Order: sequence, then structure tokens, then C-alpha cells
Amino acid sequence: MERVDPASPFVLDAKDVGRRPGSMSEVRRTVEAPQDFGTDVLAVAPGQPMELEVRLESVHEGILVTGTVDATATGACVRCLDDLDLPVDVRFQELFVWPDRARHHREVATEQDADEELRIEDDTIDLDPVIRDAVLPALPFQPVCREDCPGLCPECGFRLEDDPDHEHEQIDPRWAALDALRPLAEGAGGDDEEKRT
Repeated sequence: MERVDPASPFVLDAKDVGRRPGSMSEVRRTVEAPQDFGTDVLAVAPGQPMELEVRLESVHEGILVTGTVDATATGACVRCLDDLDLPVDVRFQELFVWPDRARHHREVATEQDADEELRIEDDTIDLDPVIRDAVLPALPFQPVCREDCPGLCPECGFRLEDDPDHEHEQIDPRWAALDALRPLAEGAGGDDEEKRT
């Protein structure tokens, strides 16, 4: 298991709560978003502020961590490609277990449960994976600047917001060969007109 960096702003000190069930502690802090905090389409940019409000409550097995994270994700509308800012306001709740309780859980839990278990390591609680698991699935897979965004013209890429009546003449492909002859026919008709005058 990767060791927790105690200097990380996402790491909390479990000693502030202690092991007596019922004891509580609250933490508010502003942290900078880490790298790769989002998707290719929408993400909280590295270094952008994230507001954390966290309550730590000591329970028999460990520490129950409940909190919220507020941030702003940036990206582009998938329809019109305009830049967009999307507020992120997500709640999370996870149980971090003490090392001795973790050993007991491993004896009675399935292997999958043990892998998913969050542990208090060196009296610290690392919120980074918890916040990622809460925020990233909450980001829309296909963000739009607004629900009725008309997007871009599929023919030429024109921004339809600027002209909702924008359209192209659609020619049935079965008639495309005849349409290619239209300039010739129009030219021939013009010659006949000149001859008659």
C-alpha cells in the first residue's frame, strides 16, 4: 500500500478525534485541486480552489468521515464547443477503520470487501481517494452550456445559436448526378435564349 503523505492538504489527523466513540471534530479548509481531477471533457483545473467541510466522528470500528466539496469544473460544451464553468457541490461519507479493526475485518470479510476498505494509516486519514470517488462520477459525461443548446451545423460547423434558421439545401443522393448537369443545362438554355433574340 502507498504511504500517505502527511503534508498533503487532503490528509487529516485522526488524533484530533481520538478513539472514544462519540467524539467529533470538524474541519474546514481550502485545498488546491490535484492533477487529473476530472475527465478529458470536464475537470477541476490543477491548482483551482476546492472548499472542504468535513466532520469526523469516532465510532467503534474507526472514524466516520462526512463532508462536502465545493469547486468549479471547467471544460467545453459538447454541442457548441463554448467554454463552460460548472459548479461542483458533492457530499461524501466513508468509514475509515483503525488498523486493529482492519485486521479483524479481513478475517471475516470477503477479499473484495478488504480491498475496498479505507484504513487509518499512521493516525492519518487520506481524503484524496474519497473525494475523487465522490466528485468524478458526479461530473456529466457530456456537459452542455444549457439544455437547449442547438450546437454546430453538422455540414459546415456554423454556430447555430447565431442563426437558428441556418440550413443547407439537401439533395437526394439519387439525384446528385442530375444536379451536377444543372449548370450545363442552364448554360445551354441561355444560348437558346440568345438565338431567339
